[in-house]
Amino acid sequence: MLSRHQRLEMRKLFILICIATALFSAVPICARSIHLLPVPQQMRWDPAGKCFVLGRPVSVSDPTNCALLQDFLNENKCLPVRKAKQRIVVCLVDSIPGACDVPLAGYQSETYALSVTPNEIRIQAVSPTGVIRAVQTLRQLAEGYVTTTAVECGEIRDWPAFRLRGFMHDAGRSFIPVEELKREIRLLSRFKVNTFHWHLTDNQAWRFEVKAFPRLTSARSMTRHQGLFYNQEECRELSAYARRYGISIIPELDMPGHSAAFTRAMGFPMQSEQGIDCLKQALNELCAVFPDVPYIHIGGDEADNMPPDFLRVMIEHIHGLGRRAVVWVPTKGDFTGVDMVQLWSSAGHLVPGIPNIDCRYNYVNHFDTFADIVGIYRSNIYGRPKGSQELAGEISAVWNDHRLHSARDILLQNNFYAAVVASASRAWTGGGRQYIEQGGVMLPNDGDEFRDYRDWEARFLFHKTHSLRDEPIAYVKQTDVRWRITDPMPNGGKADSILPPDTLGPQASYSIADSTYRTHLATGAGIYLRHTWGALVPAFYPDRYLNHTAYAWTFVHSPRAQKVGALIELQNYSRSEQDCGPLPGHWDRKGSRLWINDVEIIPPVWKHFGARIDNETPLEDENFAGRNPVIIHLKKGWNKIFFKLPYVPADGIRLNKWMFTFVLTDVTGRMALRGIEYDPNLSTP
Repeated sequence: MLSRHQRLEMRKLFILICIATALFSAVPICARSIHLLPVPQQMRWDPAGKCFVLGRPVSVSDPTNCALLQDFLNENKCLPVRKAKQRIVVCLVDSIPGACDVPLAGYQSETYALSVTPNEIRIQAVSPTGVIRAVQTLRQLAEGYVTTTAVECGEIRDWPAFRLRGFMHDAGRSFIPVEELKREIRLLSRFKVNTFHWHLTDNQAWRFEVKAFPRLTSARSMTRHQGLFYNQEECRELSAYARRYGISIIPELDMPGHSAAFTRAMGFPMQSEQGIDCLKQALNELCAVFPDVPYIHIGGDEADNMPPDFLRVMIEHIHGLGRRAVVWVPTKGDFTGVDMVQLWSSAGHLVPGIPNIDCRYNYVNHFDTFADIVGIYRSNIYGRPKGSQELAGEISAVWNDHRLHSARDILLQNNFYAAVVASASRAWTGGGRQYIEQGGVMLPNDGDEFRDYRDWEARFLFHKTHSLRDEPIAYVKQTDVRWRITDPMPNGGKADSILPPDTLGPQASYSIADSTYRTHLATGAGIYLRHTWGALVPAFYPDRYLNHTAYAWTFVHSPRAQKVGALIELQNYSRSEQDCGPLPGHWDRKGSRLWINDVEIIPPVWKHFGARIDNETPLEDENFAGRNPVIIHLKKGWNKIFFKLPYVPADGIRLNKWMFTFVLTDVTGRMALRGIEYDPNLSTP
């Protein structure tokens, strides 16, 4: 018979065995493949749910000496041991069967294959950059475990549909510290972003140190963030850091437009003979500081009085330095000989014979938080499902004409991570049924495109709570938010005109005189009735409908009475406009109103109410991302949300966005509220 001590020891052993069994049997339940972002091109998983368990000794064979692989081992407590039973093997190969990777000069192949068995992880890649991409996939597969980490057994073959996937910061207007740029490079590389376009100069400041001309970075030549610039050692350091993560930098010295800072510093314009000589020296130093970057961007947009041969002379100089040149299109200059162009605005059209970067609708400084993410994710790249010799990819650009309080505020106000990851996901995976000019920004109510977006959203929100958990991200789940929206009703130019929905409440249809106005289903937390860019980007209504009013409603079921947050916005303020703030006591300058359970929700006391917000005045609470959520009280059962949305001239607003944003969250505004249901098809409960 066992003694009491022996029984206790046996019980401890039994508990340990149960815990170990639970941990290992739980691995398939915690499958991480559902969080991979972007989604790989080809995947096959072990139906038995077996895993390569991390946190134990492994032998490593890696001819590329990938620094990120070593980071992965350290993060997951995998001690490299030469004769360990478990192995990680990296092989460079000539090709991966079935891959369709379109080459781009200056960029390595990113194609890789990943095979995982219980005792081996094998990476095959065409280049060291492909190894980096494979390791980032491994990191996502190992992400999110509470205790023992593991990688699911299976096989992946993966490659980008478009070779170039990037983000741009306008450091000329708004200085961003190097450590912040490193952070973004490190995090975005996880999502296979491979390009950082660094706009170093603009009217406000020249931020790149040119040792031959120290006046260029003098504080008195700058009108914003005076005295802040990047010295050459910082630029070298950032370039090396980006290479470690498989990201290429495209540095830009914008010329000859956007050059007021240059003229203030030097006393002569770029277009002058002295200016051209100065710019050539600046390019000499830039190329020396960035020895490994394949492309140098020289701007060329919005330039008056540009000499006919200005761009061509600069392009030839860059070629003489052994680099390739990029310019913006449209441009007024002769860009003969340029190696790549970046398309901006709807006026930018593909230039045949050379690679093009699509940036036309990717100016995230004009994006709202929800609808524009739908639009940019649903859209293909310049009408193509995959890249070609003439279509390199896309860049998401942040143009902060407005001064903001901090670099982190730039990320928050511009919904930076959601926008960049959505665009890069589309560019890696390819596809997209239509270009945004045809597909618009409305989330379909059901069907394949709805399911595709819902899947992307779930993956992104997983990373918001894991690898991006410390980042300022305003985006929350929106795919379960449903609305009924009326046909637009004429209001005679009066925002406060009383129309049938004001007195009758939610109905399937309404009659005014001999006309019937019906209602239609819509999905999403942000709805454009008329988009920022008008007819260029389709929204809920096909036409402008000035001097009309729309009504929108939904009902929200709450399992209990509770205090919750609400993200509310009736005019999204672009970070590049000098618009007037909302009127006191109003949500916007059009007279939009909101009721919850028939109680009107009063807007905040705006910090800039009624006043014009110039570019040197930071945006504050105008957009919901810049303020705490509105706290509201839901009753147990069904709650009515009701909007009145007039579209009348909004004095003081250049981009009069007919839109509304509403979603319920926790009281912090960080996460969408769980356990509730949106149903706009109910009658008043």
